[in-house]
Amino acid sequence: MNKTAKYDRLHEQLRGYFHATADIWARLATIEAVLHHKMKFLWTGVYVLSGDALVVRSYQGPVACQCLRDGGVCWSAIRRGDTVIVGNVDEFPGHVACNPASRSEIVIPLRDAGGNIFGCLDIDSDRLDAFDEEDEAGLKKILSLLHA
Repeated sequence: MNKTAKYDRLHEQLRGYFHATADIWARLATIEAVLHHKMKFLWTGVYVLSGDALVVRSYQGPVACQCLRDGGVCWSAIRRGDTVIVGNVDEFPGHVACNPASRSEIVIPLRDAGGNIFGCLDIDSDRLDAFDEEDEAGLKKILSLLHA
């Protein structure tokens, strides 16, 4: 099964789960768990803006950085206001290495119902070049369920 079909299937599965609550944190935790286990990612989590830092809210996978003060892929996505895909984290200037097994990463800013960025979805893989535009489209479709 190709990635788009997998993401579409997970979108439908998650939509079914979300009838239980409109709580955004419950929905994000469920998204993390489903993506992490079904897509076999190394690390899947959410960082939220808190003052001048990004603080980990919830995640699946190995222990992570609890607080990101500046730099790295997450801050790049927040500042850009758009997805950042990194094929090789060792080649990304200022990469914050929370786990040495991480080889590639995709980060998508999270927006509230008003369109304001409040954090990011951060996904790491232990493979180089694990993420592409197909992942971005599938993940954004899933994230659209946060406010549905």
